[in-house]
Amino acid sequence: GMFGQQGESGGGPGQQGYGRFGAAAGPRRGADIEAQTTLSFRDAVEGATVTLSSANGSRITARIPVGVKDGQKIRLRGKGNPGDQGAPAGDLMLTVHVKPHAVFGRDGENLSVDLPVTFAEAALGATVSVPTLSGDPVKVRIAPGTPNGRVLRVKGRGIAAKNHTGDLLAKVSVAVPHRLSDKAREAVEVLRAEDADADPRADVFAKARED
Repeated sequence: GMFGQQGESGGGPGQQGYGRFGAAAGPRRGADIEAQTTLSFRDAVEGATVTLSSANGSRITARIPVGVKDGQKIRLRGKGNPGDQGAPAGDLMLTVHVKPHAVFGRDGENLSVDLPVTFAEAALGATVSVPTLSGDPVKVRIAPGTPNGRVLRVKGRGIAAKNHTGDLLAKVSVAVPHRLSDKAREAVEVLRAEDADADPRADVFAKARED
């Protein structure tokens, strides 16, 4: 039959199935398997071990490296289908999906977080607490006159990759009060009167007229 003529076919069509594996008619390596898994944001950042069930009911344990990204494919060597007697198993190609986090985002090895501050804290300066993924908050200094959208960098509180730990990037979000007490309202009206000569939009209009 077909296998009998491998020796003399010398690269003919009968041999193509084996050519890819570099052996003429030796035992065949196992096929690769594709699989998917979904991780929490925290597990993706910290690394995790997942157990997958294959189609034939066997269970495969896979170690997911630290800092895996949404949509990333990981090749797990030898975790695919078994090969012929004496041949290696195939690989498992695992596509990882990462659920978004309610508070933290990520940019490479850095974690990002929106940091609400009051207008008074931004205007006068303050020291405020920022949540971290590990759970213990860190204190950051808000400088007086900090604008909305400024990013404050907390060193070493990001993702711990192999040879480098990222930072935590806290983006200042100035919260406008929904309700003011009478006293607070008077204070804001004083502020408005003091600001009367300053037009915060002057620069925007000047630039809008440019080519």
